[in-house]
Amino acid sequence: MKEISDDYILSLFRNEKTKEDAFNLLMQKFQREVYYAVRHIVHLHEDANDVTQNVFIKIWRHLDKFKGESSLKTWISKICVNESLTFIEKKKKMLNLTDDTFPDYLMNVASEDKYFSADKIQMLLEQAIMQLPPKQKIVFTMRYYDEMPYEEMSKILDTSESALKASYHFAFKKVEEFLKQH
Repeated sequence: MKEISDDYILSLFRNEKTKEDAFNLLMQKFQREVYYAVRHIVHLHEDANDVTQNVFIKIWRHLDKFKGESSLKTWISKICVNESLTFIEKKKKMLNLTDDTFPDYLMNVASEDKYFSADKIQMLLEQAIMQLPPKQKIVFTMRYYDEMPYEEMSKILDTSESALKASYHFAFKKVEEFLKQH
């Protein structure tokens, strides 16, 4: 698919006759990115599918309010992060889990997930990431997997670049230490 500009999608979305076409184009353009952004936070395939659907519902409901103060990708990434964190909090409450017990739950379920990599090193990395506090996990995955610049992360997370760099550094050290121990 030829690269479709955000401006073109937004112009189609503003017209009631082409709104659905615009949304379909938006989904084609961002579906993979949204899924993997969510998956890196919630970890499980089924959960990522659910959250991805929630993200696109939220985009559909609020795209007409998009002001263009950031790129469409940044705006969508912010929705991904917020929806993922909301999902995790609801899931922890529903399962009566704490921040300390949730990573163990994830690893137990992930080990049975046919979509989860069986590669030993990848499993250890995922386990290390699951142990991180939520904000560090998000910063680490955005930087490590997506190679996202701190400037863009700053817009998504409403945090200074220096705070993000520090958060990534601490997360990296925790992951490194976990991998050394295991």
